[in-house]
Amino acid sequence: MSAAGFLEKLLGESEVAWVPLGDDNFFEIANTARRPVKASLRSSGSIPYYGANNIQDYVKGHTHDGEYVLIAEDGSASLENYSIQHVRGKFWANNHVHVVRGGNGVDTRFLYHYLTTANFLPFLSSKGRAKLTKANLVQIAVPIPCPDDPEKSLAIQGEIVRILDSFTELTTELTTELTTELTQRKKQYNHYRDQLLSFDEGKVEWKALGSLTRIKTGQLVNKKIISANPGQFPVINSGREPLGFLDDWNTQDDPIGITSRGAGVGSVTWQEGRYFRGNLNYSVTIRSHGTLDVHYLYHVLEQYQPQIKELCTFDGIPALNAVNLKKLSIPVPSLVEQKRIAAVLDTFDMLTTSLTEGLPREIALREKQYAWYRDQLLSFPKPNEEAV
Repeated sequence: MSAAGFLEKLLGESEVAWVPLGDDNFFEIANTARRPVKASLRSSGSIPYYGANNIQDYVKGHTHDGEYVLIAEDGSASLENYSIQHVRGKFWANNHVHVVRGGNGVDTRFLYHYLTTANFLPFLSSKGRAKLTKANLVQIAVPIPCPDDPEKSLAIQGEIVRILDSFTELTTELTTELTTELTQRKKQYNHYRDQLLSFDEGKVEWKALGSLTRIKTGQLVNKKIISANPGQFPVINSGREPLGFLDDWNTQDDPIGITSRGAGVGSVTWQEGRYFRGNLNYSVTIRSHGTLDVHYLYHVLEQYQPQIKELCTFDGIPALNAVNLKKLSIPVPSLVEQKRIAAVLDTFDMLTTSLTEGLPREIALREKQYAWYRDQLLSFPKPNEEAV
């Protein structure tokens, strides 16, 4: 049965009333007890101190005790996906959240789920910083099934809550499971990399990076250039993630780079195929074929991140001078040994990368599935609206 069909079955012939949050027969607005406290004046403790988007601190004492929904008054991180929080127990609320809970015949957890689907934009003030005033808050309507039969109403609300909470629990379990797996794979990769790249003194030759590779800076690029010339080729500049995508490329089959300036200075990057290397990224290209395996070099540079960071300067804009980078000494075993080491590490790197990419994809899929069921289960018929 579809979620929409399940809602119809739950409701049957029951009436649905759209009740404004200002109706104190169904809701309680507990704003009076809110109290903002400057960070410097808060007494450190174990009670969560809530602001517009989440817990801001932990303090002694509390303003509320029970089950409530916190609705951002101002400062929501997103206006389209408005900040709604569900809390239980003792907590401290500052003046950036409205504190609301269900009254007679209203499940507060149901109220929370519904408000996460509500469109708050029509109720926000348009002058200066967007704000949900109490005068507008009390006008927001919430669907209440069987308003004249609290017991039946709570049963319907409770079943909807059970279904939606089960999806939340499944998503949390999946996230925990995949995150644990990813952590283990990263530890495994780091362990094997450290073992395979630890050479006894005198067993291998050590050479300066500059004698084995050419280190060059990419071309000037910024967000304005990318915006004016959007395309399919990733832009590798400051940091590991692409800055954007251009309609042109300046690099092919030259995968290793190192960030030269900015917050991500010293980060080693790997980008296959055609792409655009920006002016905040060094290319590290092997000088002579047969001296270094490119995959081996990448893993060595990954392991040497701490040493590369030590070569950076952090006075003003963080920077890595190519002259200093060229002096970095790296181990150079035989080409056969390099390929053997690289093959082992590539396997673990591939597993780690696939999990890193798969984790957000799997989580996003579950969240999309949850959002679909939530929207269907909470799509109550409105006044003068025929059931579909």
